[in-house]
Amino acid sequence: MTRQDVWRATLVALTIGSVAVPSLAQEIPGYRKDVYTADPREMALIPGYCAYTLLFRDATPGPNKLEMFNAWKEKVGDSFVHMHHYCAGLIKANRATLLARDRDTRQFLLNDAVIEYDYVITRVPETYILLPEILMKKGEALLLLNRGPVGVYYLEQAIELKPDYWPPYVKLADYYQNSGNLRKARETLEAGIAKAPDAQALVRRLESISGKP
Repeated sequence: MTRQDVWRATLVALTIGSVAVPSLAQEIPGYRKDVYTADPREMALIPGYCAYTLLFRDATPGPNKLEMFNAWKEKVGDSFVHMHHYCAGLIKANRATLLARDRDTRQFLLNDAVIEYDYVITRVPETYILLPEILMKKGEALLLLNRGPVGVYYLEQAIELKPDYWPPYVKLADYYQNSGNLRKARETLEAGIAKAPDAQALVRRLESISGKP
């Protein structure tokens, strides 16, 4: 069984209950319900390549979008054809954390973001260059949904795939610190610094936990 098969099986087992149920709670005043309308305010908060992914490129003004789509596919691989779902997930997560005015809306959008991330995770190879980032974002969304152990699992998967990718260490250390487990937070930061010694975000957090200026 490949790692991808394990992920698919684990994904089904761990994310049961995360299916977003259609609700009026998903409405955000001043924004279209369909994230693929590519609202400029939201596109400015996600990676620039999102403007050239499927569906988003049709709603984004500008020339040479097909050429840019092909250029990105050449750069990161054929799995770029799935990345519009990741970009949609980022928008939904941003709506949840930045715009949602009540708990139901926030929960709905975060669950919906997880579904978008899962679409990509189950379809790309484990060697896909952007997979560690997608796994991290899924872990982050699950932590915000108060599903700590599952969120930790995906953050650890991101770290395992790319040990020198420092953002998952930050999310994981913050989770442990907020949970009162300073020992685990410190160990996570030290492990991250060992792999990415130039990551100042890790260094600053470790100094803070250790009581250093």
